Parts: sequence; C-alpha cells; structure tokens
Amino acid sequence: MRLQGAVIKEQGVTFAVVIVKRHVIDNTIDANQMIAALRPFFPGLPVVLMAQDHRGVPTYYGRHDISQFMANVPLDCVPWAEYSVG
Repeated sequence: MRLQGAVIKEQGVTFAVVIVKRHVIDNTIDANQMIAALRPFFPGLPVVLMAQDHRGVPTYYGRHDISQFMANVPLDCVPWAEYSVG
C-alpha cells in the first residue's frame, strides 16, 4: 500500500501528517483506527490525518495542537512524500 504524507518538525515537535479520504476523518472511530494502524510506520511520532473537501480545503484530525498548527500551514509548504507501507 502507498500513502501520501509528511514528517514535519516544528517548534521542537516531530509529527506525521497522512492524507486520507474525507469519509475517514468524518467518522471518529474510523479516524482513530487509521491513526492506530499508521503508528507502526511512524514510530514514536504523533500522527495527524488530513483530508480535503471538494474545493481542496483541508481538514485535520488528530492531536489538537498539531491539527490547529497545520490548519494555518499552506498545503504547498508541506514536504509531501509517498510512503510504501505493508
């Protein structure tokens, strides 16, 4: 499986952001299960999920402080990469 994401270090905190489909973050059970499933691929890092609506506006789900921070970061400033998992 391949996923799009980024590992970011900001203000002394390193975390992962992973792009998912909107329906994943619209359901807290699915979102929490996805974060749990992704943790082994980003050991020791908090994982935040990101999905875009039909206009491309991002929404973040995960640790509150990181989600709020990411909401103010332009998507083109995020160092997106493709990861192979599984």
